[in-house]
Amino acid sequence: MAIKTAILGASGYTGAELVRLLSVVPEYQLVALSADRKAGQSMGAVFPHLGHIALPTLCKIDEIDFAGVDHVFCALPHATTQTVIANLPDHVRIVDLSADFRLRDPADYERWYGGPHGAVELQKTAVYGLPEFYRETIASARLVASTGCYVATGVTPLIPLLEQKLIDPDSIIVDAKSGTSGAGRAAKEGTLFAEVSEGFHAYGVASHRHTAEYDQELSKAAGRAVEVSFTPHLIPQNRGILATIYVHGNADAIHAALATRFAAEPFVDVLDQGTLPHTRHVRGSNYQRIGVIADRRAGRTIIVSVLDNLVKGASGQAIQNANIMHGLPETTGLLQQPLFP
Repeated sequence: MAIKTAILGASGYTGAELVRLLSVVPEYQLVALSADRKAGQSMGAVFPHLGHIALPTLCKIDEIDFAGVDHVFCALPHATTQTVIANLPDHVRIVDLSADFRLRDPADYERWYGGPHGAVELQKTAVYGLPEFYRETIASARLVASTGCYVATGVTPLIPLLEQKLIDPDSIIVDAKSGTSGAGRAAKEGTLFAEVSEGFHAYGVASHRHTAEYDQELSKAAGRAVEVSFTPHLIPQNRGILATIYVHGNADAIHAALATRFAAEPFVDVLDQGTLPHTRHVRGSNYQRIGVIADRRAGRTIIVSVLDNLVKGASGQAIQNANIMHGLPETTGLLQQPLFP
């Protein structure tokens, strides 16, 4: 039988991506779609590109009868999810796309997000949702906290290298660029067309909240504290993240390790050494592509990693996690090829 599925926050970009991807997957039946200001409207009125699909009318969360729901994708804004998830019935399994349950230590959450965690006991049960590294725990989890888009781009190639001690943990620099959809759909001055077009700027320098996820996952992989240098940038395109990662380590050994580690992964593609990926090579898809090249300075290597921030960095990864949770083939609903041009 189809998994009866609710999407909370369906009027945002990640919610719309969940609808786009799941609407053609018979294993999932969309039974409820929530919104806040747009409650009462059809999904097609909010996102005309989805207007041809028969979908539930957008509603408030408290109007959903969760007794008839098996699975929830929570695509609500950060710092709004903890109370909502804490009040869901125990039988409902959840993938959360916000940052509210990603940090294992509530003290880290308070430090980086500026307030106490609102569901500390529930946090203890949450599983970090990076499928390539946490499949076994994801499979049995009730609550999975999907990885942040910037973090998935960078930690995926870095974790195996730290585990195998192929790079210096204190040398890691992640220079990442994201399209504007990563900021969400709500109107903000900094993401207006005139503010973004024909420009390129860094933001959250030395303070971006995803840094906490980097430190958490890379420290775990290294077996000791790691503090990464991470700088995000906003670029004038809709989708995509490109991370240029600088490390101390041998390029041949690094490429060989990554090629071996991800050889059987359906969505992580390590390119031939010296070949670098572009964001347009993964647009609209759940694929992540990684390139490795030797720096001109001996003993240093440059890794370039790309993904679509709305798919592999958010909604596609969430579906990948849900597939694992429900015992479905991991690729279910996710084999769309990248869009080009």
